[in-house]
Amino acid sequence: MFFSQNLNITGIFEDHYFISLLIDYYICNGKELFLMKRTILVILLLGIIVPLAEAQLWKLKRIELSGGIGTSTFFGDVGGFSHGENSWGLKDITFLQTRYNINFDVKYRISQVFNARISLCYGVMHATDERGSNEKRAFEASTTIVEPSLLGEYYFVRNRAETSYLFNKGRGRGLIRLFKSLDFYAFTGIGGLRYSIVPNEKLSKHGLDPSGFTAVIPVGLGGTLSAYPSLNFGLELGFRYTFSDNLDGYTSQYSSANDVYYFLNFTVTYRLKIKKGILPSFR
Repeated sequence: MFFSQNLNITGIFEDHYFISLLIDYYICNGKELFLMKRTILVILLLGIIVPLAEAQLWKLKRIELSGGIGTSTFFGDVGGFSHGENSWGLKDITFLQTRYNINFDVKYRISQVFNARISLCYGVMHATDERGSNEKRAFEASTTIVEPSLLGEYYFVRNRAETSYLFNKGRGRGLIRLFKSLDFYAFTGIGGLRYSIVPNEKLSKHGLDPSGFTAVIPVGLGGTLSAYPSLNFGLELGFRYTFSDNLDGYTSQYSSANDVYYFLNFTVTYRLKIKKGILPSFR
């Protein structure tokens, strides 16, 4: 007695693969061959091993280099509106108070959701009484800053593309893949701020200290898009609380808080391949 049957089996693993196997199942002289059992065993092993292997793909690119450029907005004692005229401080956010910053970061992925980050930022901030509550006072200052910091990042939404074998091979793009490529994170840490102030003539008569150093606490949120296996684009909003009330060269007698500033940056991140421990590979 001889019987032959073709059976088509399709398996889907982690939305990444379609594995199609054609199995020949034979019965000969009432005795089953072991071909079908072996094939089913292979499928079961693939269903376990493939997801586990993909979950470790992020470890191949643990070091990230990031650069950003964007706006800096300063809130001090020069410029702005008084509290009674300015709900939530929104009227202080003006083009006159806005300048620029650039930054460079090195990140190391401790786990799939935690990053350690060393950051260095250079920026210019501006404060003016023009179009504010103290326009007749006519103070104005430009402050140059250098800010090194040590930060921690927590990813509360991690993209699924980086654990996709197809995505890491440059395939599998599309609208659905785009949404699976988004990350969202929060960050905080500690930093230092070296600042240098250039006042106008009226402000300089108040005997300001033209430079100094203070500690800062950065806090913020960000989002990134994994456009390519090794390249991310992002947007980050960062708030800095300082331990100084002199970043604009003036401390008002009515001041009740230290100076603060914000960065809003567009970022580009390149992820390095890792070889031999934690050494990066640029190939």
